[in-house]
Amino acid sequence: MAETLKKGSRVTGAARDKLAADLKKKYDSGASIRALAEETGRSYGFVHRMLSESGVTLRGRGGATRGKKAAAG
Repeated sequence: MAETLKKGSRVTGAARDKLAADLKKKYDSGASIRALAEETGRSYGFVHRMLSESGVTLRGRGGATRGKKAAAG
């Protein structure tokens, strides 16, 4: 996927749909937006926008790695 994209190049049509689907799948399986941005060579904002456009429910800061806080005792 990443090798077909030149940094800053416009992604449209079928290529954009495929990229959005790939990003959505990886994000849903736990990858962070930052990791996806680095992997594709695109900016954080680009990946965030692609995920939003594809209807993903974005995780809060800390993502899937955040555990429950220990009870204060």
